[in-house]
Amino acid sequence: MSDLNQDQWFTEVFDSHGSAFALKISEKLLDVQSDYQHLEVYATETYGNLMVLDGCVMLTDRDNFLYHEMIAHPALFTHEDPKRVVIIGGGDCGTLKEVLRHEGVEKVTQIDIDEEVTKASRRFFPALVESNDDPRAELVFADGVKWVDEAADESIDVLIIDSTDPVGPAEGLFKTDFLKRCHRILKPGGVLVQQSESPLYHSSSIIRELRGDMLAAGFQSVATLPFPQPVYPSGWWSVTLAGKGVSVERFREEAAADHEMPLQYYTVDAHRGALALPPFMRAAFA
Repeated sequence: MSDLNQDQWFTEVFDSHGSAFALKISEKLLDVQSDYQHLEVYATETYGNLMVLDGCVMLTDRDNFLYHEMIAHPALFTHEDPKRVVIIGGGDCGTLKEVLRHEGVEKVTQIDIDEEVTKASRRFFPALVESNDDPRAELVFADGVKWVDEAADESIDVLIIDSTDPVGPAEGLFKTDFLKRCHRILKPGGVLVQQSESPLYHSSSIIRELRGDMLAAGFQSVATLPFPQPVYPSGWWSVTLAGKGVSVERFREEAAADHEMPLQYYTVDAHRGALALPPFMRAAFA
């Protein structure tokens, strides 16, 4: 739930955990009801522009690099040689931009059900869409679940599930049945990565269940990587990787250390550190 009070603070309240996050805003820039969700964009005083979907903070100019780098680069450096990448969701195009930094990637297809998100990103978050015209990029506006169903067996190297919370249009992306379909289209040695909510709030629920569902879907290994994300519930977020016949607890450390991409958070040390889970998370997954 969210609110905009008379003092011009946008507040997202997390009733289930008795907490909230707020940003002081100066102007509402966009208010659109798409066929799928309510989309708003605000100008804030200290975080740049803010995108909100159905009352939930999606991203800001100031800190989106944390999420976009951590959902993209750990998976790409875990895969031995990623050529064909698919993004389900990700309509703001920030993840697409990060994937395209990898010169060895030959094609990236992004499938998002709601074109209004990409339109808003083009208008209000231009830095996120600066790689959209890359000839390796393909943008598809369609149902991601249906797209996966129609994809060929063992045709993808890395599959990125860049979804919103597991409610509404994104709910089906967290289910075992969908993960089995993802497993089918990944090549041997393929890597799946999915945003997996807050380590502090969801380790014993959503994250634990997702890890179990990934293994039940046929993946041989899973790894959850936490990282800071100030604008999301608890200020701490995670992605969970799953490997098809490959361990996702190891990655190409030399390549991750030697790259020349202009990143702001991801490093080989950040990747190593994220794999070293704190005791409370290990206990939740035991």
